[in-house]
Amino acid sequence: MLMYYVYLLKNKRINRLYIGYTENLRRQLDEYKKNDNSIELVYYEAYMHEKQACERERKLKIYGSAWRGLKKRLGI
Repeated sequence: MLMYYVYLLKNKRINRLYIGYTENLRRQLDEYKKNDNSIELVYYEAYMHEKQACERERKLKIYGSAWRGLKKRLGI
């Protein structure tokens, strides 16, 4: 079954967070690490439908309350 992932990456070198979504989390993480080895996966959520993952990513990027809630849960 194909899954879609919303993920949160951290660049340890510059202490910056990045949110995205993909259907292949392993490949996406490998691509980031190939370009910058200071990247680490902090968090991810799995969804059965691409539309759900895309909507969650959009809410985290656009709506401050969703982003603040996630950061609070993760202790970031």
